[in-house]
Amino acid sequence: MPTVAFHTLGCKVNHYETEAIWQLFKEEGYEKVEYEQTSDVYVINTCTVTNTGDKKSRQVIRRAIRKNPDAVICVTGCYAQTSPAEIMAIPGVDIVVGTQDRTKMIGYIEQFKKEREPINGVGNIMKSRVYEELDVPAFTDRTRASLKIQEGCNNFCTFCIIPWARGLMRSRDPEEVIKQATQLVEAGYKEIVLTGIHTGGYGEDLKDYSLARLLLDLEQVEGLKRIRISSIEASQLTDEVIDVIDRSEKVVRHLHIPLQSGSNTVLKRMRRKYTMEFFAERLDRLKEALPGLAVTSDVIVGFPGETEEEFQETFDFIANHKFSELHVFPYSKRTGTPAARMDDQVDEEVKNKRVHRLIELSNQLAKEYASQFEGEVLEVIPEERDKENPDSGMYIGYTDNYLKVKVKATEEMIGKIVKVKIAKAGYPYNEGEFVRVVEDEAMKQVVNG
Repeated sequence: MPTVAFHTLGCKVNHYETEAIWQLFKEEGYEKVEYEQTSDVYVINTCTVTNTGDKKSRQVIRRAIRKNPDAVICVTGCYAQTSPAEIMAIPGVDIVVGTQDRTKMIGYIEQFKKEREPINGVGNIMKSRVYEELDVPAFTDRTRASLKIQEGCNNFCTFCIIPWARGLMRSRDPEEVIKQATQLVEAGYKEIVLTGIHTGGYGEDLKDYSLARLLLDLEQVEGLKRIRISSIEASQLTDEVIDVIDRSEKVVRHLHIPLQSGSNTVLKRMRRKYTMEFFAERLDRLKEALPGLAVTSDVIVGFPGETEEEFQETFDFIANHKFSELHVFPYSKRTGTPAARMDDQVDEEVKNKRVHRLIELSNQLAKEYASQFEGEVLEVIPEERDKENPDSGMYIGYTDNYLKVKVKATEEMIGKIVKVKIAKAGYPYNEGEFVRVVEDEAMKQVVNG
């Protein structure tokens, strides 16, 4: 049995796609082994969002070549798409495939074995207009399933290379999305995370169909308990989408809305397509419709030219609007983007000070948000045993509004919905008391039927 080993760098979409590529290998009779083991084929799914992403990708490629010089080395993903020549130049790389035509990988391997000539299978991603179907019936880790619904982005923010790595916006056929959601529920998943490169843009390229319509259709999938949207831009939170989320039984009380900066002047330099006033108005509208909603966000600190005043505007905006948690990134130059060529790059030391101030604010806001739920009974899906204290019988999982909870549970409860009382709110963890497992109606009928 030939073996294949995978290593994935970068985002949720990459992890999803690695699972899809694994399905292709599985169908061809491959066995999967750990990346640290000797394998016949190594597949490295790369990231290029920062220069560090490129560097890490190269290190991981070299590690595989050292591990087994006779193996077939396949490199795919975003870095492969933007810099195929750079990767082909690494001695020992055999096959390069970008962010499309992943289905051709197995064929390339067969071809390489015969001809022993390196293959560059990277095409022009900007010409792609059709979503590439990659099926994932189940995931290696058993709890939350990602469901990729779109590919690409049309925004061209000045700090971002991703449109060049992923191409322009294309939505997955709604029937395929529903089909896969149903498949995932049948495989036992209770929660699905809708994911993509620009997830909230779903439907912008479809006739008479939209994200709101998709959410309504997913509402009908029997046995599906939670729908989470991995990320959505403020501009995509239309009144219609908010209304659907408000009425939905399944869309969770948590939205990740990237802010990047809370200053209009910085947003303009970033070429983000909204103002602070607009963003604030959407947040107010959301919180009115969905009390208790958790809003998490991404912020870039020290974007070229960011002054003390502009940073303060961002800080104040976040404090006033009480986000429930932030991912804070110091701006890092991405070669090939307009922002990397901008004058007045911010000093590293200044950047780090600002990053720390925002992280402190985020920790404080996260504690404040969690404290509202102390004493309440919420639904948690346990995901894994507490790694820090493996013998404690404690498991870690998330509530629908994205609170991380530690609770005494058992192995059987992983992936199930469990009622938990938040005994002690905190951050990063809340302490929960187990109440009961939520029984599935369908399960009851099977048992009693």
